[in-house]
Amino acid sequence: GTGKPALVFVYDPNLGVSLSQTEQMNEARDQLGDQVYFLIAQISSREGDQLIAEHGARTAELLLFDPEGELIKRQSALLSASELIQWLDVPAL
Repeated sequence: GTGKPALVFVYDPNLGVSLSQTEQMNEARDQLGDQVYFLIAQISSREGDQLIAEHGARTAELLLFDPEGELIKRQSALLSASELIQWLDVPAL
């Protein structure tokens, strides 16, 4: 837990949707500022594989953790920036 929500995207460089989703995450981050952590868990990396195993995540999946670090939502990509903001339920700046 970090005291604010964290959105983690399970990134697979071999999937086109991964690039599109990261672009949408960047756009959402621009609108939300520092209210939410936007993080990437890349497959075949130590940290990424650990998170995937711990939470039973799939490639191209979005995971939302509450401020205490509990997984509260999961969704397959692709969500637009506006859909992400609505899904996160955090007001844009």
